[in-house]
Amino acid sequence: MTLADKIPTMSDEEVVNLLANARRLSDSADEKQRAAAQDLLPVLEGAAAERKARRLAAAQAKRAAKRPKTVAA
Repeated sequence: MTLADKIPTMSDEEVVNLLANARRLSDSADEKQRAAAQDLLPVLEGAAAERKARRLAAAQAKRAAKRPKTVAA
């Protein structure tokens, strides 16, 4: 199983940490690590963006549920 295959089972925090590490390695690592990091970056960025969108949608739904419903006159 590759690291990319494990991303769906990782927590949000683990994905963000791995993304930060991949970005760091893509800039300042040896060639092998740089290549591996650059291969993972699109997958990690997509996963992080998807998870962030899900968290925002859940927060909006929670706020909407707390609002009192207005009655049209």
